[in-house]
Amino acid sequence: MASKFVRWKYPFEYEVIPEVVDKGISWLTLRLKNIGTQTLEALDIQLHSLDTYNLTGLFGAGHYLSELEPNKERKMVFRVNVYGSANVYATIKARKDGEYFWWESGWTNIRLSEEKAEIGRLLVLSNPYTAIGKTISAEATIKGLQKSTDLKLEFWVETPSGKSVKQAAIDIKDLPVGEEARYTAEFTPKESGIYHIYAYLYDGLKRIGNKTNYIFTLKK
Repeated sequence: MASKFVRWKYPFEYEVIPEVVDKGISWLTLRLKNIGTQTLEALDIQLHSLDTYNLTGLFGAGHYLSELEPNKERKMVFRVNVYGSANVYATIKARKDGEYFWWESGWTNIRLSEEKAEIGRLLVLSNPYTAIGKTISAEATIKGLQKSTDLKLEFWVETPSGKSVKQAAIDIKDLPVGEEARYTAEFTPKESGIYHIYAYLYDGLKRIGNKTNYIFTLKK
């Protein structure tokens, strides 16, 4: 199954497939193509998970290519254990013109086929630099993937001093397949510094989605 689109980050064209997998043991394929003009040598290729609670089995299971010539491509297969949706990314240490370089891909979301919904995005409805004492709204967009009931969305905020506070817990009774719904929570910063905003989507006790955003707060 091909990915939604092929990505480019010089000197590679790349994709991770498939993007939808079943629960349990699965196999992810990283396709790499050298789009540069020089042969790359001694490629140490790794695939990593950004959520090792939901997707594991990548670490220590890398691949090595002695060389990859211009306009040539290779496919590397990684065995993974999938419990829930997660983002993955590839890293490569390689040599070009006798010198080593480091390369890191963007994130690819690997979605669990049985999950009922996902968080499409989390927006902070304010200026990136906000004055202390000004009320801020955070908005999460939830998309229905399967017929679903009794989902729960939680908003949490971590203050610059490190304290995490739950701002809202919202019950989502019904979300039609393919439909999107928006939910918001408000909070008022009382400290200067970086506030991290988290949205967590639950199906019962199982977390099936999470997003993070942040803002900077300043004294008036």
